[in-house]
Amino acid sequence: MSEVMLNVSASPHVRAKVRTCHIMQMVIVALLPAAGYGIFHFGYRAALHILLTVAAAVIAEYLFEYFMHRPITTGDCSAVVTGLLLALNLPVAAPLWIGPLGSVFAIIVVKQLFGGLGQNFMNPALGARCFLLLSFAGHMTNFTYDTYSAATPLATLKETGEVLDLQAMITGNVAGTIGETSVIAILIGAVFLILMGVIDFRIPGSYLLSFAAFICVFGGRGFDVTYLSAQLAGGGLMLGAWFMATDYVTAPITKGGQYIYGVLLGILTGLFRLFGPSAEGVSYAIILGNLFVPLIEKITVPRPFGWEGKRK
Repeated sequence: MSEVMLNVSASPHVRAKVRTCHIMQMVIVALLPAAGYGIFHFGYRAALHILLTVAAAVIAEYLFEYFMHRPITTGDCSAVVTGLLLALNLPVAAPLWIGPLGSVFAIIVVKQLFGGLGQNFMNPALGARCFLLLSFAGHMTNFTYDTYSAATPLATLKETGEVLDLQAMITGNVAGTIGETSVIAILIGAVFLILMGVIDFRIPGSYLLSFAAFICVFGGRGFDVTYLSAQLAGGGLMLGAWFMATDYVTAPITKGGQYIYGVLLGILTGLFRLFGPSAEGVSYAIILGNLFVPLIEKITVPRPFGWEGKRK
């Protein structure tokens, strides 16, 4: 009688055919319209920021894993996504070394020191952006470059309450970071991710709707369509809602939890924008939201079939 060798492993035993690298590659493709428009809008320096920041992220991941004798995971393209997202959150006038420095922080401190992909408790790109904002506030808030010497439309909106040019904010012909200016380019990438099944509407939809409701209630303008549209189109809200809040690792996996998470992000972003010292607030809102994810998942995990509570 022949022996039957069984492979005993932990669940799940049914696995999806889609690999991590395929998901990351689709995210990279979805970010190309925003990156391409940033290069078109700001010129060759934007391309240098993107190339240097992405290269630094990949190299940092490879060297850390090599010297720590860990499996090399640069092939999953997650480091490329981290570097690309960080580059798109940089002002083009920032020094060229700031992106690579942020990439090293994102990969080593936020990602690898917590165990690598799937173990980090916050979005690495946003963690690095906040690190750069706190460490080099002057460089990270300097949007003066060539003809773009004015404040961002969102900063003007906070200071004066006036919407300068809503059409320019939607198309992207304004000052801002490399990848946040064009709402159209961002939405093209978002539609691609939805059609490919990489993301859905739960987190970004609840995020944007709750933020809009918060602005209408506490913004002092009521349901002012122009003002509300400027708030939605300005800053990094669209880039954050569609590409960073939906991060698989740092977002809840339960459906109910995703709605709660999106509403929490909308409220936090509204609080930071309306009552905080800065015109922006997306990065800090998402990072704080990441910290609440374990609690959100704990209270929204579905009960197993046949489960009974404790008897009194």
